Amino acid sequence: MHPNPAFHTRTDAHNLAFARDRGFGVLAVADGDGAPHLAHVPFLLGPDGIAHLHLVRSNPIARALQAGERAARIAVSGPDGYISPDWYGIDDQVPTWNYIAVHLTGDLRLAPESGLSDLLDRQSAFYESRLAPKPPWTADKMSPGTMERMMRQIVPCTMTVRAVDGTWKMSQNKPEAARHAAGARVADAGIGSDTATLADWMRDA
Repeated sequence: MHPNPAFHTRTDAHNLAFARDRGFGVLAVADGDGAPHLAHVPFLLGPDGIAHLHLVRSNPIARALQAGERAARIAVSGPDGYISPDWYGIDDQVPTWNYIAVHLTGDLRLAPESGLSDLLDRQSAFYESRLAPKPPWTADKMSPGTMERMMRQIVPCTMTVRAVDGTWKMSQNKPEAARHAAGARVADAGIGSDTATLADWMRDA
């Protein structure tokens, strides 16, 4: 996380809501040899602070969990973009990168495999609901036996969130007029990800 407190003004509730809505992040678990294992995972974050996800059974993280729970972190990224110092309209500025990132830290463990089908149904329903008016995809559209064979390749996991941190770096450390000027340019420049949303956040920071 960025050390500047100007970029840490969001509450835990706000950060959790952002992560819950995004529903995708990078799961990191430390390796005993020092190099962390990483996995890109969709997840569901419940109101009880428990993240539900699944991993391919052969994933090193899934194998490590066979020995018991592990400390883990899910890094959730939002919009981001390059900010040119010329856009501020003030002197003696340097290039930077604005972004939103939320980290969820907690205890990761394997979950009972009896709950895997329900987890997959809830995950698909969560994302399919955003595709309305398209009729939602459901597992009963699969050929008999196909879903069961595929499910044998994955394992369900849960992570109990113990700490939440978020960086909302929107040029809050600049004068308001300079921040708005840069926000007006970042969307058109398009150097980054979802720069139009980033521009909106910069205007409202």
